Amino acid sequence: MAQGLDRRKVLGQLAAFVLSSPLLEAAGKPDLTDSTQLANVFDFRDLTRKLIDPVAFDYLAEGGKDEISLVENRLAFRRIILRPKFLTDVHSIDVSTELLGREMDTPVFVCPAGGKNCFRPGGEEETARGAALANAMYVSNGGIERFLESSDAPRHWWQYTTGGQFRDEDSMLDFVEPLEDSTCTGICFTVDNMLVSHRERSIHNGLVRTWCNLGEIPRDQDGNLIRKPNDRTWITGEYPGRASPTPTWETVKMLREMTDLKIMLKGLMIAEDVERAVEVGVDAVVVSNHGARQLDHTGSTIEALPECVQAASGRIPVLIDGGFRRGTDILKALALGATAVGVARPYLWGMACYGREGVARVLELLRTELALDMGMSGVARIADISPSLVRRRNWSYEGGLQP
Repeated sequence: MAQGLDRRKVLGQLAAFVLSSPLLEAAGKPDLTDSTQLANVFDFRDLTRKLIDPVAFDYLAEGGKDEISLVENRLAFRRIILRPKFLTDVHSIDVSTELLGREMDTPVFVCPAGGKNCFRPGGEEETARGAALANAMYVSNGGIERFLESSDAPRHWWQYTTGGQFRDEDSMLDFVEPLEDSTCTGICFTVDNMLVSHRERSIHNGLVRTWCNLGEIPRDQDGNLIRKPNDRTWITGEYPGRASPTPTWETVKMLREMTDLKIMLKGLMIAEDVERAVEVGVDAVVVSNHGARQLDHTGSTIEALPECVQAASGRIPVLIDGGFRRGTDILKALALGATAVGVARPYLWGMACYGREGVARVLELLRTELALDMGMSGVARIADISPSLVRRRNWSYEGGLQP
C-alpha cells in the first residue's frame, strides 16, 4: 500500500510540475504544420506522453496484469521476416482493397477504444472526424449518432458493443433497430470483455474510470488528484461476477436471425472459435487480444492469425489488430492472410496531440509506410501480397523493443 501511495505522490508532483510549466501552454497547442516533423507513430506517442496527465497516459499504455501479451504483440513481429522480390514493376503502388463489398482506400481501420475523453475532450467525435478525413473504416464506441448521420461522417462505420445490450430479445431489438435505420455498415461485437481485467498501472495510480467521461483527470492547484466520496477506483481482490448471464453462441445466432446488418466478431484467437463463427453466419472476424488489456499470456495476435485464417478457409474475411505500429507490421499480416489491420493506440496518440488532424495524420503515415514497404518488397497491389512474401523463424531478440 505504501508503494502505491508513494507512486501516487510522485505522479501528483510530476503532474503539478507539468501543469504549471509555461512550456505546456505552447506544447499543449502544437502547430499542426509541425506534425509533419513527426516521423512515425512512436513520435506521436512520445509527444502524447508530454501532453496528457501521467495517469491518463498509463491508462492508455497499459496492458493486463504482467503485460506479457502487451510486449509479445510487438515482439512477435521480429519473428516474421520479409522475403522481397526484385525487378517487378512497382512504379505505381495501390493499397486499396475491399471488405464485404465495400471499397477501402487502405487496409487499415480504426478500432474501438474506450476512455477517449481522458486523452482529449470530445475524443470519440474527433476520432470519427479523423477517420473521415483519412477515408478510413471506423468502429464507433457510440455517443456521436448525430455526427454519424451527417454528410461529414465516415462512409464505412460499424457500431461497437460488448454485448451489454444482448440481455434478452427486447434489449437486442432496441439496439439493432436504430442501427438498421442509420448509415451503419454493421455491428462489431467484441467478445473478450465479459469480465474486466486487472489493469495494475491504473490500480496503482488510483484511477477512477469515470474520469474519462469528464474530459480530464481532475487535480487541484497543487497537482493532487481530486476524488469525490462516491468515486470508485479499480482494486484487486474482488471475486469476479456479473448480475446477468453473459452472451453465448446462442446470442450470436439470435442476433444473426434478427438483422441483415453485417456482423463482425472481434476478440477471437483460436481456430475453433473462427469455425464456430462461420457456422453461425457472421460476416467477418477480428483476431484480437483487446490490445493485450484483457487476458494476459495469450501470446500475440500475429501468432494466432495463421490458424484463424486457415479455419476461415476463405469463407469470411479475417481481420486483425494488436500492436501494429509500422507498415511492415501491416504487410506481414496481409501476407499471412489478413484482409485488414486495425489500430487503436497509434490513432489515440495522434488524437491526443492534434485532434482529428492527428488521427488522419497517423493513418496517412501508416498508409504511406505500407505503400513504400510494398514497393520495396516487389508488390504493387494488395492482391499481389501472398504468403511467399514472409518466412518465420523460431527465435527473436528484444533489443530496441518499443511497445
